[in-house]
Amino acid sequence: MENRKLKNSELDRKTIKEFKESQKTPIIVILDNVRSLNNIGSVFRSADAFLIEKIYLCGITAKPPHKDIQKTALGATETVSWEYFENTLEVVEKLQNEKTKVFSIEQAEGAVMLNDFNPQPNEKIAVVFGNEVKGVQQKVVTAGDGIIEIPQLGTKHSLNISVSVGVVLWDLFSKIQVRSTPKGGIH
Repeated sequence: MENRKLKNSELDRKTIKEFKESQKTPIIVILDNVRSLNNIGSVFRSADAFLIEKIYLCGITAKPPHKDIQKTALGATETVSWEYFENTLEVVEKLQNEKTKVFSIEQAEGAVMLNDFNPQPNEKIAVVFGNEVKGVQQKVVTAGDGIIEIPQLGTKHSLNISVSVGVVLWDLFSKIQVRSTPKGGIH
């Protein structure tokens, strides 16, 4: 039996209104001085795919609308809620005051491997992704509630930020969805 690819018109795509009204995954993304506009657009697209609650753009991270963000976001800047802050630490403190746990995605002492990290039930989390060269600022890592590391076995131990975001969001989304779905499946 041949498996036929679905046409775009056959996909169960939400309208912008349906997306905005949908229950969101209790995950927030913080971009700490991300310089690549294409990476920023890719983050929006991944956030849209997993119904992420919000993105905070911080420091030198560019803001929509921008043609190079739009090129990779494919309209996700219209669906995913976002806000700009000049200072990443302000966002971390704001979220912690709102009882959100903030985790830097980084290679650091005391990091928990992503495959070993389990979000707590009914807990909102924020994940911080850093600059393509320097990573998450040390002061942001220090201020957070923990560090999550993506296990890597090769020689580089370095992933593009847009890949890191996709890996982390999928992992957290799948853990949260499996936990919240009665039969243990993803819905």
